[in-house]
Amino acid sequence: MLTGALTDALSGGTRGADALEPLVRTVRGALAEGAARRGGPIAAGHPAQLAALVAREFDAPGGEDALHRLTELLAHGSADPADPSCAAHLHCPPLAVAVAADLAVSALNPSQDSWDQAPAATSLETLLLEELARLVGYDPAGAAGVLTSGGTESNLMGLMLARDRVLGRAAGRRVEMTGVPGVPGVPEPSGAAAPRPRIFASDAAHFSVRRSAALLGLGEDAVVAVPTDSTLRMDPAALAAALGAAVARGELPVAVVATAGTTDTGAVDPLRECAALAAQHGAWLHVDAAYGGGALLSDRLAPLLDGIALADSVSLDWHKLGWQPAAAGVFLVRRAETYASLARRAVYLNPADDEEAGYPSLLGLSLRTTRRADAFKIAVTLRTLGRAGLGRLVDTCHDLARSAHTMIGAHPRLQPHAEPVLTALLFRYLPEDPRLADRADAVDTINARLRRALLRGGRAVVGRTELPGDGPGRVRLKLTLLNPHTTPADVERLLAIVTEAGRAEEEALLRGDSA
Repeated sequence: MLTGALTDALSGGTRGADALEPLVRTVRGALAEGAARRGGPIAAGHPAQLAALVAREFDAPGGEDALHRLTELLAHGSADPADPSCAAHLHCPPLAVAVAADLAVSALNPSQDSWDQAPAATSLETLLLEELARLVGYDPAGAAGVLTSGGTESNLMGLMLARDRVLGRAAGRRVEMTGVPGVPGVPEPSGAAAPRPRIFASDAAHFSVRRSAALLGLGEDAVVAVPTDSTLRMDPAALAAALGAAVARGELPVAVVATAGTTDTGAVDPLRECAALAAQHGAWLHVDAAYGGGALLSDRLAPLLDGIALADSVSLDWHKLGWQPAAAGVFLVRRAETYASLARRAVYLNPADDEEAGYPSLLGLSLRTTRRADAFKIAVTLRTLGRAGLGRLVDTCHDLARSAHTMIGAHPRLQPHAEPVLTALLFRYLPEDPRLADRADAVDTINARLRRALLRGGRAVVGRTELPGDGPGRVRLKLTLLNPHTTPADVERLLAIVTEAGRAEEEALLRGDSA
């Protein structure tokens, strides 16, 4: 039970640490109790049951036990990525040292929108970004960047700068100020119709590319989906053909988005070929390495990202293959001058005379104003483990994925999709009964149902996706292995659980039971 004096205590100042100490003990105890109550990777039951439990706890009388009670509820009702059977998403188990560093940031609450709110954090973010620029292969003296909320924000920033630079150059004006060509009330100086802008991304690219196009006033239809091969890697010949066809129609290639680590298979597009084709057509190259950027930490896997240094901009996410608590996104540009259209001045945050007097500001580097010092936990982690230590974690997870692929390929009832590139792999359960095995729709149904059955039972959290294309037979299960402490034996047990659930759903479908 917390004392009344602690309920309105502050976390900063000379007494802040003293106020936090008993509260942290309370949280530690509640986390342990909630995890024990959960007893597995996710709480058993239907979503409506958990929602009702949350509502009861939320509506219960408040008081000094609220921290313990609601923290225990959160732990009980959370999917636990540290559990070997929780392997669905790019949802990593964060390193304890990173969480501890994040606690320091929460306690001090620096905001990165002005130097006088975050003196040390401003310098630290600048130094970290220089280090990450070198990791990508950029010259840190000429590059620029910022910490973001994740790949979605970073991709938006990359495409925003592409719009401003490429579309602005074609229009002969600052489109970020006057509006994109074709908008009613924005006449073109020549009087001619403006060329339609186009963005080129693979059909396995992240959905945020289309969302960004919509937010930027270009429209989702401006995104051209470029075909991929069987491993979901963009086909460079298809990209060349798509760019050529667009130019022949009088359209303007604004950007090529290459993916370095697709969400489903970890596929890495041919970055050098994408860079050459983008340059040939005067388009901006943005590399979405939110997942695959972690490969840069590994000597073994870094060559997969050969050519990333040619990109005009890059997205990285250390809350994926970097074991950081969210958010830990990074956006980088190769040339700082391309950031010009984002520059902003607010006289109450970054007046010019302050900057001239040596007080730096990061305000003009971000889409956000108030912004946490998320660079701190990454900096602490890098200084604690080093690139080599983090690289070993990457390699361990990659080895685990390859081991899982071998197990799946040897299993009579499981079918792998493709060998893992990073740490994610797709597969499916194949029914034994010929009445179902020969029906693609039935195979899809069984795989979708078995995943939900595992969730309801609290036994496993396995991903579910669909291969590109049309028609039945595209549903696949997914393992995203981001826990370096998971063992091959753990994966073998998980696959046994999946197979058991598949058999049960196969029998249920033959009986005509509903999902």
